[in-house]
Formats: sequence, C-alpha cells, structure tokens
Amino acid sequence: MKLLLTHVPLSRRTYYGARALARLQELVEVTLHEGGAPLDPQGVIAAARDVDLIIADRSTPVPGEVFAALSGLKVVMRSAVDIRNIDVAAASAAGVLVTHAEPGFVKSVVELALGFLVDLSRGVSRATADYHAGRKPEIRVGRQLSGSTVGIIGYGRISRDLAPLLAAMGMTVLVSDPYAQVDDQRFIKLSMDDLLARADYVVCLAIATEETENLLDAAAFARMKPDAFFINMSRGNLVDEAALAKVLTEGRIAGAAMDVGRAPDQMPSPELARLPNVIATPHVGGLTPPASESQAMDTVRQVEALVKGEVPPGAANLDRWTRRP
Repeated sequence: MKLLLTHVPLSRRTYYGARALARLQELVEVTLHEGGAPLDPQGVIAAARDVDLIIADRSTPVPGEVFAALSGLKVVMRSAVDIRNIDVAAASAAGVLVTHAEPGFVKSVVELALGFLVDLSRGVSRATADYHAGRKPEIRVGRQLSGSTVGIIGYGRISRDLAPLLAAMGMTVLVSDPYAQVDDQRFIKLSMDDLLARADYVVCLAIATEETENLLDAAAFARMKPDAFFINMSRGNLVDEAALAKVLTEGRIAGAAMDVGRAPDQMPSPELARLPNVIATPHVGGLTPPASESQAMDTVRQVEALVKGEVPPGAANLDRWTRRP
C-alpha cells in the first residue's frame, strides 16, 4: 500500500515525529509533502494520484472533490481528534473511510490551562513584558486560586482531568454540560447561565459543533461577573469574538486567556490577542512531544491494522466504507 503524509517538513518534525514516520515507512510506501505551504485540494489530488491512504494534517483540507478525483483512495486519517477539515459526508458517499486519533493531548492541555489560571491571577505575563521592555511593572494585588470558584463549560476528557486538580487546589468547581452526567461529588453541575453568574474563572472546554457555534455570545459574557476571567481551550468558533472584544475593552470582565481562535490554523485572532488584558498562545496546548507522538502513533496503529486487513481504530464512518484494501 502507498500513503501520503500531508504535513509540511516543519509540521512533520513538530507534530508527527521521526519515530512515527520511521514506523510508517516500515509498513507502507510513504510519499512526503516537501513544500513549504500546506497542500490545497488540487495539491492533495496531484500528490495522491496513486496512493491508498492519506494522513492529513490540520492545515490540509480534504473536500469532496478529492474523493471524486481519487478513485483509488481508501482511507483518510487525521493524527488528531478534530476531523472537520475532512468532508466526511463526501468521503462516506465515495466509500472512503475517515479515522481520527485518540486525544493524547489531554494532560498537556490541562497543564496549559493551569498556567493560564495562574498567569491571569498573578499578572505573570504582564510583569514579564514590562521587565523585558525596561519598565518598572505596576504592583497589583493578585488573586488566590484556592477559595475561588471556577466554572467549566463542557465535561469531556480534558475537563475530567482538569476538574479534580482544581478541586485539590481548594477551588469550588462548577460544571455545565447538558449531555454529561457528573458523578463526582466534589463538583456542582449547573446550567450555563448559573455557572456564568457564579464563577470567578470560566473555562471553555465544550466540543465544537453546530450547536455550540458562538455559544459564548454577548448575552453569555453579560452574565459574567465584572472581576471574572474567561479562558478558551476548546475552539475559536465557540466564541463570538466581537462580543468578547467588547466586554474586554469596556472592562466588563477582568481579562481572558486563549490558546485558540478564528485565525488560520485555529490560532487566536490577532485583534483579541493584542488587547492588554488578554494572554494568548498560538494553539500550542497539545504541542508537547508526548502529546504529538501519542496521536501520530495512533495513525501508525491504524496503518498496521489496515496492512493486516483489519478495521483500524478511530473509524468515524465505518458503515459507509466500501473502498476496502
């Protein structure tokens, strides 16, 4: 079998890794994308003319035209949980299997969320920037996390790792998720409206769906306390950015931190990131060697299964897979 790995060289080194690539090359014939820019759909078609499998990075869209043009394509994999850059409906119509990796980034994202909580509370980034610029930082009274209330929107794998740590630090933990059962007695399940009104810190960890588009809108931010902080560790499309910018510039919430946004490659939007009461990182929550390798090795396990004639783990549309090897 032949496989196309779409990552540009830098992304391949950073997000995929040498160990996973070496194992792939033992299993199948691998074509690498050596260009400096991500492949567009026509680029994917040209590079994958004779391949059976594609591993697509997050910057490479795989729309319906790819499946129509590549009659020999059998499987498209993502070394990530998010498969929204793949037209799964078109893949299903064409009989192509789409797979995703397990969330190996959970602990790395949790650690960054803890860093955001400390930074927002104690002004670490602000003071550091002043020192670097040769200015004397303004001395401000910080906030202690212990004794404060944190509200977590969405109760998935990241939240389930984060919430116990926050409770152990002495925080009151509120959770809002209409689809999840919260059995841990340390946490209080509330409606989102009640959570927003009570929390000193609001952490967005809901999944990105049509239902959660602009979940945090003007009305939601209006419910937050004026001294509360907002943290987004999920996806930018859960947030109405104009509404968030307005409450930040008007001082109607204390500040925000974000690792995601609506800029390309799911990065924080520059307009928000430059605000003085915002801490922003360029979508690096899962960018640690253990996290990246975990997900890359998931795709290797999928290829191993395919080579053996087995169903790979992480299948998203198994019932529509007709183009089998």
